[in-house]
Amino acid sequence: MTAGLWEHWVLPGIWITIQLTLYSAALATAVAFAVGIARTHHLRVVRFFAGFYTEIFRGTSALVLMFWIFFVLPQLAGWALVPMWAAVLALGLSYGAYGAEVVRGALNAVAPAQREAGVALSFTPWQRMRLILLPQAVPEMIPPFSNLLIELLKGTALVSLLGIGDVSFAAYLVRLATTESAEIYSITLVIYFVLAFLLTRGMRILERRAKAGIGQRPEPGVGILRRLNLRRTTEESGNMIAGGGGGA
Repeated sequence: MTAGLWEHWVLPGIWITIQLTLYSAALATAVAFAVGIARTHHLRVVRFFAGFYTEIFRGTSALVLMFWIFFVLPQLAGWALVPMWAAVLALGLSYGAYGAEVVRGALNAVAPAQREAGVALSFTPWQRMRLILLPQAVPEMIPPFSNLLIELLKGTALVSLLGIGDVSFAAYLVRLATTESAEIYSITLVIYFVLAFLLTRGMRILERRAKAGIGQRPEPGVGILRRLNLRRTTEESGNMIAGGGGGA
């Protein structure tokens, strides 16, 4: 692959993929918290509409929703969205429905005694949510949110069907220009892996800070080198014990 193709197609495609991921993730996060909190509301009608939204968008194909927003919505509303924002809206609404269940589950996992303490302190429902429930629930949301973020990153490849020049679309154009399928699609796989790896590391840092904010000590990670050292130490200890037993 020539440097010109890389500079004019692939690099802009990476930037568009990053933008799509960030914009869609921001919309999905807002939807997830709004709908997830509504799912725990004391009014049944609020819970019903929040649950209705969740079931609709979890049961709908993101690709079909993207086509509907881009092709059908202009006929009904009289105005159209550019492909970029149609894709962001479809991805944000779809993944926000999954995130809403994460928020609902994390909030319901907070110990009932914490809610009772807020009531005893005469906190309003919003104060209980902001000062007691969310600070304890957010650290538990981050790992599943991290998985959803990676799925969202990979889901941005769907936007190439609308002609948006993301990484997948750029790879397709380069393949047409060079007829080198193996090289370009291998590079594309590596690009997605690097982006996903960076997102995962960022979410882990965010999780550590969130846990530290409520006084929880994050679990230390065990890297490859540490695992090798532990295995080596275990083998050496086993050899020493075996050698001692033989000497006795």
